[in-house]
Amino acid sequence: MRTERDVNPASSALASRFAAVRALTADLVAPLSDADATIQSMDDASPAKWHLAHTTWFFETFVLRDHVPGYRLFDERWPFLFNSYYEAEGQRHARPRRGMLSRPSLDEIRAYREAVNTALLAALPDLPAGVQNLVALGCHHEEQHQELLLTDILHHFSVNPLAPAVWPGAPKVPVAMPGPVGWIAGRSGMVEIGIDMDAGDFAFDCEGPRHAELLHPHALADRTVTNGEWAAFIADGGYRDPRHWLSDGWAWVQAERIAAPLYWEQGDGAWTRFGFDGRRPVDPAAPVTHVSFFEADAYASWAGARLPTEFEWEAAARGHDPNGGNQLDAAGAVEPRPSAGGPAFFGDVWEWTGSAYRPYPGFRAAEGAVGEYNGKFMNGQFVLRGGSCATPRGHVRASYRNFFYPHQRWQFTGVRLAKDL
Repeated sequence: MRTERDVNPASSALASRFAAVRALTADLVAPLSDADATIQSMDDASPAKWHLAHTTWFFETFVLRDHVPGYRLFDERWPFLFNSYYEAEGQRHARPRRGMLSRPSLDEIRAYREAVNTALLAALPDLPAGVQNLVALGCHHEEQHQELLLTDILHHFSVNPLAPAVWPGAPKVPVAMPGPVGWIAGRSGMVEIGIDMDAGDFAFDCEGPRHAELLHPHALADRTVTNGEWAAFIADGGYRDPRHWLSDGWAWVQAERIAAPLYWEQGDGAWTRFGFDGRRPVDPAAPVTHVSFFEADAYASWAGARLPTEFEWEAAARGHDPNGGNQLDAAGAVEPRPSAGGPAFFGDVWEWTGSAYRPYPGFRAAEGAVGEYNGKFMNGQFVLRGGSCATPRGHVRASYRNFFYPHQRWQFTGVRLAKDL
């Protein structure tokens, strides 16, 4: 019989973290009906029900199935439904058709989560260190899905003509507009970038190996671009002037008839935006969000600046607290907030960089199916840094690399300017 003295403190801490992560995901979907959790508003977004099941499938597959003798799958048909992109795990349901899964029900998926939670927590103290590392990876993976879950829910609700609120909005307190952008001189010369993968701290494989990069003299803005500044870009014809746009970006603007950030609408001479609290007036002092890389690059050109490289951004952010800023702590209304003053590099909005998402020198994908986690996506995408208001607090660090295709903007993505010196 296991006694308290037999319990490994490390596995006890991991058990607490696992339970907390799983509970937050459940809280995020608590306001949703089965219908709310089933719909899929576009191919890039997944139903809430699918997120709940996929994150559970990750733990069931890579921990319980592979490392707990005698474990039997909750339902042998479900791996086909809830595998995402792991080719090593075989055939899977097509991503654009996830919204067709009216069955299993939301309650059945909640039961699946509870069963896997119970089995994993019972097995955890006896798992070897390497398998416990998979549990830690699964927790970080689920935190990524918590943010995707939120942004997908927002998109699903945005296409409803009733503009329903997910959560009631907090009372709006008038905030003074920030002053002109200030500039922070960045580091120049050779700088160390990325994570030492042998240091023992958790990091995703794409954050390393640590290596040197040469930075030229430059400066970064001391805050991100605001809604008010973006409205000036619109009013000055920014979306209609091809001089500021990359060729692919201009083709995208024309083909999709893009004229403002996602979720913005203009009526009676004023802009509104759709958020978790429904449709509200755009706050001119808050950071602009839901803009694509194409839009970010065009705005930077219009402003006489450029986007920072991911290396410039990381070198500047290392002096700031990654757990600070406006990040996700609990279920409830989520949106970027006006700056509280002083440079902040974490929270509110993911910041587009001008850097392509490519492997660092010496990168090697892990063996097995989990090696598909990041490496195979290192083409055609751009890096974002810093986390957002929908990123669970404690999830990001200066070396953290997010990545999306240049046209995508349903995430909380914004803009920090840079310039050469």
